[in-house]
Amino acid sequence: MASLTRMSPIFPVHDLNASLAHYERLGFVTREYEGIYGFATRDGIEIHLGTVPHDDDRTAAAYLYVEDSDDLARVWRATGADVRGPEDTEWGQHEGVVIDPDGNVIRFGSPMGT
Repeated sequence: MASLTRMSPIFPVHDLNASLAHYERLGFVTREYEGIYGFATRDGIEIHLGTVPHDDDRTAAAYLYVEDSDDLARVWRATGADVRGPEDTEWGQHEGVVIDPDGNVIRFGSPMGT
């Protein structure tokens, strides 16, 4: 059976330039492809950004495993990003959420106690 090697969520965005700027503020390296698609990469993580019409209200989500969710939340909050939490969960993760300008969600977490 073939191995899986990587996965990248595709987030629908209305304004590609604004979205690329948002992810740059979060510490991602971004690049644009033909004005309709973008990539945000950081620490081996890649998020694809695909433009959709303004009347298209769909959103997407991804889960990001991190070393220290409190530290990441602090850094991202300092950029003005919409960060919620983190807080302890009953399943043993210390989780937060960051919401991008288009409503896409990255839930991020680290093991409790780290």
